[in-house]
Amino acid sequence: MPSVQLTIARDFTVGPVPPRLFGSFVEHMGRCVYTGLYEPGHPSADADGLRQDVLDLVREVGPTVVRYPGGNFVSGHDWEDFVGPREDRPRRLDLAWRTIETNEFGLSEFVRWARKADVEPMMAVNLGTRGVREALELLEYANHPGGTRMSDLRRAHGDADPFGIRLWCLGNEMDGPWQVGHKTAHEYGRLAAETARAMRLVDPSIELVACGSSGRGMATFGEWERVVLEETYDVVDHVSAHAYYEEHEGPTGLADFLACSADMDAFIDDVVATADAVKARGRHSKQMTISFDEWNVWYLSRHQQTDIAQGRSGWDVAPRVIEDEYSVTDAVVVGTLLNSLLRHADRVAIGCQAQLVNVIGLLRSEPGGPAWKQASALPFEQVRRHARGEVLQLQAAGDRVDSPTYGDVPVVDATATWDEESGTLALFLANRAVDEESTVALSALGLPSLRVLDAQVLAAPADGDRHAANTGPAARPGRAPAPARHGRRGHDGAGPAARAVVGGRPARRRLTGTPGTVGQRLGWRSVSVLLTMGSRPGGPP
Repeated sequence: MPSVQLTIARDFTVGPVPPRLFGSFVEHMGRCVYTGLYEPGHPSADADGLRQDVLDLVREVGPTVVRYPGGNFVSGHDWEDFVGPREDRPRRLDLAWRTIETNEFGLSEFVRWARKADVEPMMAVNLGTRGVREALELLEYANHPGGTRMSDLRRAHGDADPFGIRLWCLGNEMDGPWQVGHKTAHEYGRLAAETARAMRLVDPSIELVACGSSGRGMATFGEWERVVLEETYDVVDHVSAHAYYEEHEGPTGLADFLACSADMDAFIDDVVATADAVKARGRHSKQMTISFDEWNVWYLSRHQQTDIAQGRSGWDVAPRVIEDEYSVTDAVVVGTLLNSLLRHADRVAIGCQAQLVNVIGLLRSEPGGPAWKQASALPFEQVRRHARGEVLQLQAAGDRVDSPTYGDVPVVDATATWDEESGTLALFLANRAVDEESTVALSALGLPSLRVLDAQVLAAPADGDRHAANTGPAARPGRAPAPARHGRRGHDGAGPAARAVVGGRPARRRLTGTPGTVGQRLGWRSVSVLLTMGSRPGGPP
């Protein structure tokens, strides 16, 4: 039976847990906005046309920041189209996703939604087909109090108070040849630098994100970051990174999938190394941080065969696009990607899971019908709730598993956080052994005597089907229903979230989980565990 020894120490930390690490993404793509966030005719819609059932779920899952309005969409979008009276807004071709954009939902609607959802808005400007002037006018419209052409236009549109948007992305994936207005690193770096300098003259309080590589597999990866940061280092705060993973067919597909957070680790390390080299060469004083503002499990290879991806589809409004349904296995991998972000909390300042609703979403909704959480929402929500205080450095010794693509990795993927205020240690564990249970032992040095407060387990149902899925509200919360099959993988779904409060004092104890118990084994049917330990009665709220 595989086993691993985890060692943590109170005085050895990575850094504070960044509140913005648990963000998400809303793009004008498919049904993310229309019939996702916004559906005026829905029974739950409020006076602004916002779906209250979706808003309630968003508040539960709890993203802290949401990036908008794209994504590939933003590189061909004129921001003037989605402000002002709805009846005056034009319908446009969206070249990124081969659809019709009605602009019925726009900037003001998004800001109102963000306030109701209690999330920080993160706005992207178009540096594909537009440039410095348009970015300045958008920023003036959004953030300037009044007395100027653009700020008075906002006031005339009914928003007397400025939106106060602090986070701004300078374009999207400009390294990608699929991007409308794709540029070389030199072209983009120069444009981004001039845009950043000008935007700071309008509002010096903003934070700016320069486009990094849209994937570690891009031929320009590394060199793109170097060139862009040499142009922008002094005028931006963050550089972006994007990554998506999927389980491929074949005998090694699952092993690679369960190990893919090792690729995210390497991606972050490479970007950090490049940024630090630019810092040294340019004798800069500040440290560049990463905005990992697109990440998820996405079955991209399937999308690439669709009519939309192949340019064969008609031009429709809000068609169903990449509505991937997430299984227990997918959810476990989402948990390991969250672990990777936490492991780099000293250098990753922002994280945005892509996307929030319907389009590879944490949530799903149906027009005129219900909304529900996908399996992937469970690890996101639990890590967001329990990762507090400081991320601890963690050493893992013991058995490893081989991934043909990513090399050998620890059999148990793990991170830990310690919250001094509540006296709570949180451990986030995932078993990578495909057919075996794994045992875990923990040494917690320099921490007070701990007792287990809570254990939550993501597991496949009793029949052991790792493709089990939540297919809608008929599935009881926290339970994976018998899946409705769609080919090999079936529908998405969360497994049972077992909760247990178990007594015990030692700071060193054997820790594993099966549903409803602590202190046994971490097995394939209980593949992801959150364990909360504390030194004080009551535990975390």
